[in-house]
Amino acid sequence: MPSQYNKSNIKILADNRKASFLYEILEKYETGIALYGPEIKSVKSGKINLSDGYVVIKNAEALLLNVHISPYEKAARENKDPLRTRVLLLHKNEIMRLYGKTKEKNLTIVPLKIYLKGDKAKVEIALVKGKKIYDKRASIKEKEQKREIERIIKNRR
Repeated sequence: MPSQYNKSNIKILADNRKASFLYEILEKYETGIALYGPEIKSVKSGKINLSDGYVVIKNAEALLLNVHISPYEKAARENKDPLRTRVLLLHKNEIMRLYGKTKEKNLTIVPLKIYLKGDKAKVEIALVKGKKIYDKRASIKEKEQKREIERIIKNRR
């Protein structure tokens, strides 16, 4: 089914750049997130931090933990705890599939980015496997080689 949104309707609000360095990304999923009114206003203004976030599956619900959404200044009374647990909106079969993979293969689920798709806040989560130290070194070496090649190509022009 074609999406009613195109790429120009997507605005990335927060990105977890550390995730691609620390983990090997196996699968990606797009989910909705349950937020209160003041929280969505803070998210839309980009006051969100994903770096320590992770997803846990409990009681057949996907829960987003350790994601900091700063309180909205103009809604003093209605603000919730910035680090509170938030529910991710996934289908039951997707939740059970993720739960099975995390238990069976000892994998983790982390948020990669939060973005607006139309007027809805979406979270891209990924099923990941932790990298070993030598894998991280290989990633660094690969990045440096790519930069060096780009510099040489740029200087030739």
